[in-house]
Amino acid sequence: MNPLPHPIANYVEAANAQSPQRIAACFTLGATVFDEGHARHGRAEIEAWARDATTRYGSTIEPAALTESGGRHTLRAAVRGSFPGSPITLNFHFALQSEGIQSLEITP
Repeated sequence: MNPLPHPIANYVEAANAQSPQRIAACFTLGATVFDEGHARHGRAEIEAWARDATTRYGSTIEPAALTESGGRHTLRAAVRGSFPGSPITLNFHFALQSEGIQSLEITP
């Protein structure tokens, strides 16, 4: 697999370190995260989402493949944690802006 773009690599590292503050810092100020049927807007909501997910799942991300199309990057990754069916494969759809993540949608 090719190297991950810097903002995506930072997100994976922060997620694997279980650091909600570092996760939120990977995003632009007006970023949006869509996961588990809910949208979170801005760094404060993203940090709260990351804190909740870290507490509930303690998950780690193992990148498997990265594709890019129309300015969006899709990271396919194995996610392991304390949830039924672990590990599962998820798709992380990123829109990047400058040196940060503008949006992230996580799908099966």
